[in-house]
Amino acid sequence: MMDIDESKAPLLDHLIELRKRLLVCVWALFISGGICYYFASEILGFLIQPLKDSFGPGQGRLVYTKLYEAFFVELKVALFGALFISFPITANQLWAFVAPGLYAKEKRALLPFLLATPVLFFAGAAFAYYLVMPTAFHFFLKFQGEAGGLDVEALPSMESYLGLVMQFILAFGISFLLPVLVMLLNRAGIVTRAQLIGARRYVIVGAVAVAAVLTPPDVISQLMLAIPLCLLYELALIAIWFTDRRSAREQALAEVE
Repeated sequence: MMDIDESKAPLLDHLIELRKRLLVCVWALFISGGICYYFASEILGFLIQPLKDSFGPGQGRLVYTKLYEAFFVELKVALFGALFISFPITANQLWAFVAPGLYAKEKRALLPFLLATPVLFFAGAAFAYYLVMPTAFHFFLKFQGEAGGLDVEALPSMESYLGLVMQFILAFGISFLLPVLVMLLNRAGIVTRAQLIGARRYVIVGAVAVAAVLTPPDVISQLMLAIPLCLLYELALIAIWFTDRRSAREQALAEVE
């Protein structure tokens, strides 16, 4: 019991501390949202770049069909950017609130997962932005041309395009957290590596189902999410194999001593 933080405060003090940390998170989101709104045009330009590259130089355009649509798109862009910028502060406040109630061993066990979460999320978002979105947009724009004697031209609206981009980024960012979830379940003793290996076929089916739900209804986007999910699952199994070996060595040394 000596390795737990010596901060046994009454319930009211915990609630006051929780309120204080929630206020910090809200202020971080509010301030970062204001900054992102100031640079909303630049952020929107960054998000539009994959579509611009897919259209080709001097081609394509975005339209808005409602008078207020462009304004609300900038607000959504600002909120979207604020969530990314304020995430480290939010995670830090959450850790600072929870950490005093954990043993030193539990802190050492959870800290790698806390650090890996934003890294994997941003890796998934980058994968969607730099690889999946350009590939999907090239595929969608191939249907431009002529049909029944009429010209067929893609005229995406700002709101629908932003919704599609956010769907891609959030779907891949959250899906790339699969190794963290699997390793946490293993570390908590809920599942073993042998059970995870036995569930591999179900994971493949689940990955395809998740990809079908989270991505647009085209085979390319679904495969580009389902395949990385299966690979990440295998990566988690490899990582669990290493952690199991290390735990076995530590246990053997403890028994010798």
